[in-house]
Amino acid sequence: MTAERSSLFRPPVLQRGDTVGIVAPAGPVNRKEFEAGVLALQQIGLVPVFSESIFERERYFAGGIRRRVDELHEMFRLPEVKAIICTRGGYGSNYLLPHLDLSLIAKNPKIFCGYSDLTTLLTYFHDELSLIGFHGPMLAKDFARPEGVHLKSFSFASSGQPQWTITNSDSPAMEAICPGEAEGKLYGGCLSLLVASLGTPYEIRTEETILFLEDLGEWPYRIDRMLMQLRYAGKLEKVRGIVFGEMLECSPPASAGYTLQEAIAHILGDLNVPVAFGLRSGHVSAENITLPIGVRARLIVAESATLEILEAATTPRSETTRAG
Repeated sequence: MTAERSSLFRPPVLQRGDTVGIVAPAGPVNRKEFEAGVLALQQIGLVPVFSESIFERERYFAGGIRRRVDELHEMFRLPEVKAIICTRGGYGSNYLLPHLDLSLIAKNPKIFCGYSDLTTLLTYFHDELSLIGFHGPMLAKDFARPEGVHLKSFSFASSGQPQWTITNSDSPAMEAICPGEAEGKLYGGCLSLLVASLGTPYEIRTEETILFLEDLGEWPYRIDRMLMQLRYAGKLEKVRGIVFGEMLECSPPASAGYTLQEAIAHILGDLNVPVAFGLRSGHVSAENITLPIGVRARLIVAESATLEILEAATTPRSETTRAG
């Protein structure tokens, strides 16, 4: 399997009535939350399928490595499954990497949707296969709760909308940190998972990207440390723009005398690229926005911030999935 590919690999579109495979590549599954998410998918016209083994538990994993690998392979292999949605994050996706059959996945490209620990798989699939991934809602964390999913972006991304925009009307907390405008490949995910890839065979590839970074429950000094690690590793040298998520539970106390946004400006201000903050994707307060990892995007940061998606993330089923 060739590591570098010159063109995007778009999965087929998702349509009402389609079968969606549910997987748990990382942490163990809460059955009540799982059942609520299944009901939510059914209510928007999708047909979820899963293996009963998904409820297995081994320490802090959703079963052993072999179970999780086999489950993922099976969902890519089954022709009736048109998309794959992860149940939750947690920890454990990294254990799967050496065991994944990339040729199987390349022969059966599908929407693969998740965030948090699934950043590991989203970036790996894109870096190795150029497969567009969906950094977006998960079954037991977003579909399971009222107003947990930003349905417009999920629909636009999964249906092949050629161009669409994320503004303050979609993500009210979006704000400017460093002004500017840039275009590049949308890429990224959970900051701590991206940093964890450094020095491994699965190291992230950030050149010419609009880099999306988000996390949960990290103190500002830890955000600072991870951003500096990315800088020292050369991972920010060729980025074209950076947009942060909501960064829930990452702000300092009011008595600290500074904000997380000010700390980010101090760390990244001399990169001379646009930097925005508050895009609601990943660990969010509500309405998780779907970001298609790998598509061309434009980040515009002025008095407010806008992210423009410049190309379709999926392709009609009658067409080839490989596109330049």
